[in-house]
Amino acid sequence: MNLHKLAFVSLFFCSLWNSLLAQDQEAQRPNVIYIYADDLGYGELGSYGQEKIKTPHLDKIAEEGMRFTQHYSSSPVCAPARCMLLTGKHAGHAYIRSNSELGGFTDDEEKGQMPLYENAFTLGHLFKNAGYTTAAIGKWGLGMANTTGSPLKQGFDYFYGYLDQKQAHNYYPTHLWENDKWDTLRNPVIDVHKKLDATTATDSDFAYYKGEDYSITKMMEKAIGFVRENKNNPFFLYLPFTIPHASLQAPDEYIKQYVGMFGEKPYYGEQRYAPTKYPLSTYAAMITYMDAQVGVILEEIKKLGIDDNTIILFSSDNGATFNGGVNASFFNSVSGLNGLKMDVYEGGIRVPFIARWPGKIEANAVSDLPSVQYDMMATFAELTNQTAPDNTDGISILPTLLGDNTNQQKHDFLYFEFPGKGGQMAVRIGDWKAVKLNVARKPDTPWKLFNLKTDRNETEDVASENQKIIERINKIVLKQHQPAHIKEWDFIDAKYFKGGNHE
Repeated sequence: MNLHKLAFVSLFFCSLWNSLLAQDQEAQRPNVIYIYADDLGYGELGSYGQEKIKTPHLDKIAEEGMRFTQHYSSSPVCAPARCMLLTGKHAGHAYIRSNSELGGFTDDEEKGQMPLYENAFTLGHLFKNAGYTTAAIGKWGLGMANTTGSPLKQGFDYFYGYLDQKQAHNYYPTHLWENDKWDTLRNPVIDVHKKLDATTATDSDFAYYKGEDYSITKMMEKAIGFVRENKNNPFFLYLPFTIPHASLQAPDEYIKQYVGMFGEKPYYGEQRYAPTKYPLSTYAAMITYMDAQVGVILEEIKKLGIDDNTIILFSSDNGATFNGGVNASFFNSVSGLNGLKMDVYEGGIRVPFIARWPGKIEANAVSDLPSVQYDMMATFAELTNQTAPDNTDGISILPTLLGDNTNQQKHDFLYFEFPGKGGQMAVRIGDWKAVKLNVARKPDTPWKLFNLKTDRNETEDVASENQKIIERINKIVLKQHQPAHIKEWDFIDAKYFKGGNHE
């Protein structure tokens, strides 16, 4: 063989080796699908003890993967929870700390919520830096198309869904948004906040709140399309469903699965949101419908041959809601925990969290590691061989997911503050959980302290006999709280945290 042929053969095999190496490196980067429910309580999945609502596909994820028993949302309401999840910062550092509504409910007044600022670093950016194609499909709530908060300006290659949370009150909207453009749906204008007269309401009156295109169905069409288009390259799909956030609206075939089971009475819109003839059945149907969509995703990734290289995670933005015809006590939605949405008690912020990755995450695994959604930035950074930004607050829980408890770092504390309901704060250290309420109205209000190991439902305040713990918590507040850029959000006065339970 002459030198020219030898050189050609060497070049060929070198090129082949580099190609195979690149393919191997590509295969090492798993696809990530993060599914985010809206107002789903800690106890609303079968794997978390739910007995009335059917969730077979989500339960299968828990059976084939890991279920976390002490996982938290970063905030007890929508927009800040999303901001903190995407930016990896807790409520003392995050840019958005409460819902800040702009505009109104009608199409012509749609202006969304306070937008994320320009050059914010999100999970979308993190995955883009690792060579992933990124999509957000569902409810955004962090800025409209013409603002710095547009998903396309925040690390996502593709967006489809609701930009404005207020529009998401209606599951049959006139439109959704696709890549900053209005996508008209086959639905009339529906005022989901219009009440019905209980003495005259007919079936046709209830039918007013239904349209042709169910938003979740449209979102799923786009999600499956995205997965198919990117089956050969690593992708990150952020899928923030609007279920089961009120209004109570679901496809009829799913409602019929439950009608007759609960002995329910019609809901006429007394607590805002769409009236429905079968409120309990409709609520259960919404969760079961969402579960069915998760089943579609599981089936699709298997069909595409990417099941083993796709990690699916599922959680909720906060605890179960209290209005719009929802009956959290009937379904034991928060599994006996104290509080609901808008509370920093466990029922408002402890949420389900399950993860599945065949061959990597052990099946039927359960973790009681205290973790929080602002951990996702650090977790996904480690997953993609990157370093999380220094100004984030989470720790990677990837070791726990992969069964390596020995090398799992643990939080010194979990920190929560929320301007709503008079100003609330919570700090968890180990099994200790401190809660302070009405801080804006009464800045010297005392901390309540609970031992979650023996009192998971926060019923016995033991602050008076544990002042050393309170002093530690006050020091954490002084160090972790940074001033907010919105006056109403900055409800914490440092002078009240320099002593014990009171100054």
